[in-house]
Amino acid sequence: MRPARFYFSFRSPYSWLAYRELVARHQDVCARLSWVPFWEPDERFRAALRELGSDFSYVDMSAAKARYILQDVRRLVTKRGARLAWPVDRQPWWEVPHLAYLVAARQGRGPQFIERVYRARWEEGRDIHVPETIAGIAGELGLDPDEHARAAGDPAVRAEALRVLLAIHDDGVFGVPFFVHGWEKFWGLDRLDAFLAALDGLRKEPPAGGKLIVEPAADQGHAGGCG
Repeated sequence: MRPARFYFSFRSPYSWLAYRELVARHQDVCARLSWVPFWEPDERFRAALRELGSDFSYVDMSAAKARYILQDVRRLVTKRGARLAWPVDRQPWWEVPHLAYLVAARQGRGPQFIERVYRARWEEGRDIHVPETIAGIAGELGLDPDEHARAAGDPAVRAEALRVLLAIHDDGVFGVPFFVHGWEKFWGLDRLDAFLAALDGLRKEPPAGGKLIVEPAADQGHAGGCG
């Protein structure tokens, strides 16, 4: 069986909160997971996906949902006693931090990179789409600042990232945090405990009728998750 996957995104506050809970409460689980970045691809990636007969399942949220998320995240952060500095995305290019993560992970520093980028975005309110921000974080971790800052335009890294996007499509991921264990899929911060239970083997058999397939065609509502 493939390792259980945690699809995370630096964009999503719910993904950040799920990350915090996993690291604080379930270090043993963290070591067992495959950590896969999820981001909204740029047009070059979308064109490449179309050429391969693939797609990216993501629907922009409504203004009403965006306002709700602002309120909801404040409540969740307050309940957890966390610190939040809501970032402002002026010209987001999500490849900048997420492809830099692929480079850091390849060099064995993925967990440290995730922690530092999440902290920069959600606790310090920094713009993680700016290559200089990523270069600074890489430098703090003893990594090559230039290599990480230019990862979004590196052909070899983009080839690796395209394979990640194909895996996202194959797993039916449409938002984050998203967890996959065997045939079971869990979307949202509210589903973290259910995922952990499944991971511990409390539910081993698929439901009658076979494998469950999740293929949303539009915004599926809210379960403590977003894109």
